[in-house]
Amino acid sequence: MATTNSFDLGVSEARRHEREAAVPVEFELLGRRWELLPEVFAPFHSRSTETYSRWLPYPLDGSLLEMGCGAGVTAVFAALSGCQHVTATDISAAAVENVKLNAARHGMASRVRALRGNMFDALAPDDRFDVIFWNSSAIEAPADFVYGSDIEWSIFDRDYTSHRVYLRDGPKHLTERGRLFLGFNTNGNLERLEHLAAEAGLRVDEVDSVTTTYNDHTTAKFMLLELVGVTLG
Repeated sequence: MATTNSFDLGVSEARRHEREAAVPVEFELLGRRWELLPEVFAPFHSRSTETYSRWLPYPLDGSLLEMGCGAGVTAVFAALSGCQHVTATDISAAAVENVKLNAARHGMASRVRALRGNMFDALAPDDRFDVIFWNSSAIEAPADFVYGSDIEWSIFDRDYTSHRVYLRDGPKHLTERGRLFLGFNTNGNLERLEHLAAEAGLRVDEVDSVTTTYNDHTTAKFMLLELVGVTLG
């Protein structure tokens, strides 16, 4: 599992987000104003959401799926960047409503659909996308970890169960030339991720990365990874 330092950092981050998630707020990211509802993960405490949103290759007139969408910044930005059909899913009901608000705010309600579900559960078996992306809950929690809030789902992955599902089922929802991406960071267990990817017949390629300090004291390397396999490449 993740190091004790990473897990403790995750606990600290979860408590901070929970304290600050009591009331709706507005924030600026990617040159635009966004709404954040209570109990939804705040995407402005680190550079990950903004960075991945700028790095992702958006298929013009194509389709994109964002897993664990939170406030929907990346999903809406994908629509603004030319994606015709965007699906955003999250286990949190508040996050799903948040996506709808931000899509409407930026005139993208007709292009963005928001669904509630854990990983791919909300999709139809035949749903296919040109790009699938998840800014993952990178910190590995022990197998007996009990989630206490929606915020914790955004930070922790118990025994890397969700990563396993993403690696197993992601390729099934790609178009013929579709691409599977993962936002990851060095607070996660990269060695285990690579092992799980290999078990799923995938290779982990680093597309881009940046090392940054956030929350005034925490340094991490944020990586956009592409998961490539025989059926994908």
